[in-house]
This record gives sequence, structure tokens and C-alpha cells, in this order.
Amino acid sequence: MIAGLWAASATPVAPDGSVDHPVLADHAKRLIQRGCDGLVLFGTSGEGPSFSIAQRLAATEAVLRAGVPAAKLALGTGCPAVIDTIAMTKASLSLGIAGALILPPFYFASVPDQGIEDAFAEVIDGVADDRLSACLYHIPQVSGVGVPASVLGRLRARYGSVVAGVKDSSGDFASFLAFRRAAPDAAVLVGAEVLIARALAQGGGGTICGMANLVPSLVRRMFDGSEAEPDMQEACAHIDGIAIMKATLAEMTGEPIWCRVRPPLRAADEAVARRAAVVLSRLEG
Repeated sequence: MIAGLWAASATPVAPDGSVDHPVLADHAKRLIQRGCDGLVLFGTSGEGPSFSIAQRLAATEAVLRAGVPAAKLALGTGCPAVIDTIAMTKASLSLGIAGALILPPFYFASVPDQGIEDAFAEVIDGVADDRLSACLYHIPQVSGVGVPASVLGRLRARYGSVVAGVKDSSGDFASFLAFRRAAPDAAVLVGAEVLIARALAQGGGGTICGMANLVPSLVRRMFDGSEAEPDMQEACAHIDGIAIMKATLAEMTGEPIWCRVRPPLRAADEAVARRAAVVLSRLEG
């Protein structure tokens, strides 16, 4: 089960648009060394849907070869086609990675709750592996399709620990509480860093978040209570989207490759990123 502080890892993009494996592996090791309990590759912050299944799996293998333990990795495996999600999740398990962050099929909007449940059930039945630790992914403002709390509850009752929990990236604390009520024995993780302390106080399982790429120590302080919340709010105010997160990471690491994003995203203004890096470096301490 994913629990604690997990980074939603950014993905370094080479000039030809591929994943730079050595830089990604170094970044993964750096995140672990700086206190992250693990990291999710190719989620939203990792621009997962912008890379092919083959690209994502090859990069994951490179991270494993670099010495990052499989137990500290999870992989974003959700695709618009259920059959592709099954194939990618199976391939991830073959690498020894049990954790899968799974979006609902994200093309058809306004589908019924039962349709979303059917899609997840087809994935789980198709993978057919008790090692799977599925974390459903609720980020409707990006994907266009959410995970209803009732669907999590029914799937947890149906499949047990194979449905380990949900990542709630809605930023709505009421949504987090609804997931907790629907599946009180499942892990409910938040994506919004400012909600970490409140969520933990209500039985939350932790976070999978993008700010861990930049300020993991500040994110960790959120686990100690709400005193760090003003600093986190200040940090988050400077990072509005993946492009500025990556450009700020480039400034903070001295690695220009992080400025590059995959279309349809566009690179951020470097001057804005430099200002953000100054603030975040101060807050990280």
C-alpha cells in the first residue's frame, strides 16, 4: 500500500521528446535520499499520458537498474482504453512493482458511476494478480472523469486489499471525507499539499504530490501538523502547473533539461521560475 510521503515524480524530457533515463534515475534516487517514502512515475506531474506505454516501461526499468527498489516505486498505468491499462499494469507487476495509480478511462465524460466501476473491475479482473495494489486516481479537473466515492467503496468491498485506496487530487476536503466514509479501511491520499495535515488528522494515508520534487522537507513538515501550512501555501502559490514546476526544478538543481515539457504543454517563463526558486529554496531551508 502506498502510504506516507510519495513524490509524484516529474519526467525529464530529452531534445527528441523521449525520456532521459539517467536524469530520471538520478532524480528518483535524490527524492528517496531527501526523505520521500517512494515515488510515482508517470502520473500527472510526470506527464504520463504524453508518453507511450513502451516509453514509460523502459524508463521504469532504467530506474530499477539504477538501484531504486521496486517497493519504493509505483507507476501511473491508466489509459483511455481499458485493454491498455490492463497490459501496462501487468507489465508493471512483471517488474516487481505492485503499486499502480489508475485513472478511470478519461475520454468519455458524463458517464454513469456504474460505467466507471465496470471499467475498474475489468482492469482488476484482467490483471488477475493478488499482488496488485491499485490506487484509484481522482483528478476530475484534469482528466474530465472522476472516481465517485461510492465506486471506491464498492470496489474495496468486492476486491479487498487489491483496491488499496484512492489518490484524491481534487483539492476539495469534502471529497476526501467522502472517500473516507465510503471506504474507511482503504488508504485515502491527497494530492493537494496544503491539505496533508488536515487529512492525516482524519485518518488519511498520506500524500502523492508534485511539490515533493521541489521541497520534500517542507512537505514532510506538513506531517508534523498544520504549523507548516502557511509556508506550504506560499510555496504552492508560486507553482501553478507542471511547466512552472519543472522550470523551477531546473533552477533549483542546475539541470536545464527539466525546463522541457511534452506538447501540448508549453515551457514556462524562466524569469518566473527563477523567482519561484528563490522563494522555495528559502522555504525548504
